Amino acid sequence: MVTPDNWVVIRINNGTATLYKVLAGWSGGYTTGSSWQMNSGITRMETDGDYYLFHGYSGSVYRCHKNGYCLRMNTAHVWESMKQKFPTQLELMDENTDWHAVDWGGKPV
Repeated sequence: MVTPDNWVVIRINNGTATLYKVLAGWSGGYTTGSSWQMNSGITRMETDGDYYLFHGYSGSVYRCHKNGYCLRMNTAHVWESMKQKFPTQLELMDENTDWHAVDWGGKPV
């Protein structure tokens, strides 16, 4: 289980399939730098108290705090780079999205 400090969900549509991915970030400290990673694609989501559990195609689970949805310096540059490369295929999901209403049934693209 992976628990990031901050996270966002990116919607990817290549014209034939839609996939959602978690872009997760961790704030660095004095001895460690900030970091980020992206999951393989969300297959399903469930709620556990103050957390959303996003299950990925690889079997990973991202445990994301409900109040942690945001881009920070550790993820903003990744999002900007992706958006420049694929300007019409990517969408940053709104933080007020009803995650229970999303159809996660896409296939990896």
